[in-house]
Amino acid sequence: MVTHDKESASVLNGMAKRNGLDIVGGKIRRSSSRFCLGVEHGDYNGTELFGVGTDRFIWLGYKPNGTDKVRMFSGNFPDDGVVEFTLGDVPEPQSTPDSWARFPYGVSYILKREGYELTQGFDAVIYGNIPGGGMSRSASLSLNLILTMLEVNGIEMGDQLKIVDLAQAVENDYIGSPCGQLDQIMILFAKEGMGTHYNPADRSISYVPFGGDVDEFRIVGLDTGTDRPGLEKSTYKVRRTECDDFVKLLQAGGYEIESLADVKDEQLYGKIMEQFGESHADLCDRLTYIYKAQKRFYEMMEAWKKGNIKRVGEIFREDGIGLRDEYKISGPELETMCDVVRSVEGVLGERMLGGGDKGASGAIVKADAVDEMKKAVDVGYPRSRPDYADKYAVHSCKVVDGMKVMDGLL
Repeated sequence: MVTHDKESASVLNGMAKRNGLDIVGGKIRRSSSRFCLGVEHGDYNGTELFGVGTDRFIWLGYKPNGTDKVRMFSGNFPDDGVVEFTLGDVPEPQSTPDSWARFPYGVSYILKREGYELTQGFDAVIYGNIPGGGMSRSASLSLNLILTMLEVNGIEMGDQLKIVDLAQAVENDYIGSPCGQLDQIMILFAKEGMGTHYNPADRSISYVPFGGDVDEFRIVGLDTGTDRPGLEKSTYKVRRTECDDFVKLLQAGGYEIESLADVKDEQLYGKIMEQFGESHADLCDRLTYIYKAQKRFYEMMEAWKKGNIKRVGEIFREDGIGLRDEYKISGPELETMCDVVRSVEGVLGERMLGGGDKGASGAIVKADAVDEMKKAVDVGYPRSRPDYADKYAVHSCKVVDGMKVMDGLL
């Protein structure tokens, strides 16, 4: 597995030569993965968001080719060969569901739809080490492709949140995945050693330095080895529909809310639970998670500011229990991974990550406990989930910048 920028340059150059693509003298754009500290599944419910960029990346080596064609090769999906298309001339939305090419197609489609003039094509090769499911591989790729396509065509974007909107549109409107904006925000704006705080009320981004030593802990992705379907085929879509439906039901009942996040007052929450707790128990469970998660969110922010990573981990664990029992978005392999690492001293908190069902869990771990945690996973997870004994992986990560462009490596 490629882990470093110089190593990635060597791999990208090799892939380009083998596939007849010219990136010599070009640039590398690197986009990170992300780790949500809170509120998971909060973006489409209107909550504030907090998270970090993590050092599992997608590297894209690229150079303008003087034509109106894009030619790309992915080292992660070599069987697809070189993907080639003319800018603005791509398949219709949701017509290529089984190919990674739907992402560059989608970027070209959305940029054209939004009025951006694309005339300059490029050759590119891509390689990534972000695990599938839970650490936002699709958002990382979409952002990388959008920024690359805009740069090559000399288009500057003053409002960075517009990039977020475009990336979401690629997934929502072209691919058909009903994602929110948590992933895109946490990757695009991520800074080394910082937590990123997003407030949807005014669409503001602020940075929260960790109040202690960032080297005392690690962010760990626990890839279960399972294949997670796209969000459009998962429980994520069901949960999002449930939350939207409950908001409409509450509005019809005279409650002046726009999202479940608007239910912050204890008296209001109690009134809703009394009225709908029996008739719509499942929907009230979804609300309960969002209501409690928002209260935990502000406590976690304070703990982060003070450098109290132990308390951050405890809240992360509490959130995981809520996602499992109230939001009911987790999956058996995800919970097995959590059960295994929870028993290790120095693991401060753990829960499922991302869209749910399959993919990866995550943990906040003291740096000196990572090796013991890996040993526990190597023993416990294959024993409990033998079908994935040769597929799972543990990714110990640091907090890093979300986006970086490098020149002089190709």
